[in-house]
Amino acid sequence: MSPTANWSYPTSVRFGAGRITELADACRTAGMSKPLLVTDRGLASLPVTTCALDVLEAGGLGRASFADVDPNPNEKNLAAGVAAFKAGGHDGVVAFGGGSGLDLGKMVAFMAGQTRPVWDFEDVDDWWTRADADAIFPNIAVPTTAGTGSEVGRASVITNSETEEKKIIFHPKVLPSVVICDPELTVGMPSFITAGTGLDAFAHCVEAFSSPHYHPMSQGIALEGMRLVVENLPIAFSEPENLDARAHMMSAAMMGATAFQKGLGAIHALSHPVGAMHHTHHGTTNAVCMPAVLKLNAPAIRGRFDSCVGYLGIEGGFDGFCEFVDQFNNDLGIPKRLSELGVSNPDMDRLVNGALNDPSCGGNPVTLNEGNLRELFEAVL
Repeated sequence: MSPTANWSYPTSVRFGAGRITELADACRTAGMSKPLLVTDRGLASLPVTTCALDVLEAGGLGRASFADVDPNPNEKNLAAGVAAFKAGGHDGVVAFGGGSGLDLGKMVAFMAGQTRPVWDFEDVDDWWTRADADAIFPNIAVPTTAGTGSEVGRASVITNSETEEKKIIFHPKVLPSVVICDPELTVGMPSFITAGTGLDAFAHCVEAFSSPHYHPMSQGIALEGMRLVVENLPIAFSEPENLDARAHMMSAAMMGATAFQKGLGAIHALSHPVGAMHHTHHGTTNAVCMPAVLKLNAPAIRGRFDSCVGYLGIEGGFDGFCEFVDQFNNDLGIPKRLSELGVSNPDMDRLVNGALNDPSCGGNPVTLNEGNLRELFEAVL
């Protein structure tokens, strides 16, 4: 029997197989009587989404949905979602899906009552205080992948389609009121999505663990999150219906997103501009970038990895960990270079500038500059 639990950290989490049946009750708990389910185009017509809408309808909450969401959601998707929310007279959002559906759904609930443009709430200094907190609608999150951990996050990543930049939009009340983590919803993921999203969770944990900032709670969560990925992602990849492995990967995804309060680093600084400009899958892009970033950061992180990799079941200290990452990527079908993800004729200057301006830079254990970022891009392209 796969794990089942109720958690209040970092928000209320209803965890376990079959718990999608509690969706209507979760909506009422969050104060919703007429929710809008927001998901992406790929999920809109799949049985898991139909099931969720059936549960809402049976609970007397309607079955309204919005699915005009790109893989890297942008402000145009957001404007359309807010318009649908207002037109339907909704009072909350069910953010449903992978990172794109979750991020956009959270932003629809956040922006539906605001009068300023979304870019005014970028995660810079105290910009979040510009928002009218009383006008933020509740949201609940239902992940169908095990990767971004957006279901336990207080922010969303939205791409500015005009400048081709990914922006992090933050407010404490963006945190979902209730999360339903049902591993049965992840069983139908294609293997390459299982791999890419799982390695996104792994990257979150690795970068949080590597960050020089002080946050012992995040440090411990990051280490256990890494262990869960190392032990369970290969099983979820090769045995898609293994609910134990799927459940542990959902935990790892939430742990990664909780841990990276401590900071992210060069992996994400590279992947954000690549995804914004070339529309690559975020988690897979992170996985391609990880080996080169580990090499760059080696002088600063070798000691802490030497002391812990035995707990992960990996021998050889930091060097053994780097060898493991290379093999892990190979076993999960991750390409060696971004060119294999369709990144062709990149504008290197724009990529380097985008990485330099990414807030993830601040959490890297080795100070990032134009020179070492250019070397990293050359290594992964």
